[in-house]
Amino acid sequence: MRVQLARRLLDRQIVDVDGLLVGRVDDIAFAVDDEGFPYVDCLLTGQGALGARIGGRTGRLLVAVADRFTDDPPMPPLRVPLSQVARVDSAVRLRCRAADLPPSPVEAWLRRHLIERIPGSGRASG
Repeated sequence: MRVQLARRLLDRQIVDVDGLLVGRVDDIAFAVDDEGFPYVDCLLTGQGALGARIGGRTGRLLVAVADRFTDDPPMPPLRVPLSQVARVDSAVRLRCRAADLPPSPVEAWLRRHLIERIPGSGRASG
């Protein structure tokens, strides 16, 4: 069953209710209920999650690169609660907007350390 779940979810794009790309399913987080049965808790996206899933030298490199983009390593992956998943077809489609999810740690770091330093970056364009 775990292999079927992995085939069904891993590496699929995650799209919000408006069709905006949130990320890609890089790993799956499980939890255990009160009776001891495992269940899917959330979907993980980000280089840290992908690196941990791949493992080996390549995985460690992905995690190291991801950790360079945070003030407090190790950088946790973005966690998308399963309760926010509306359906799974060619992509994982969410019930919510991307803005309602916690920001990607890499995106937050880039915004703080790069984007906000660009003159005029705080103005809305249109």
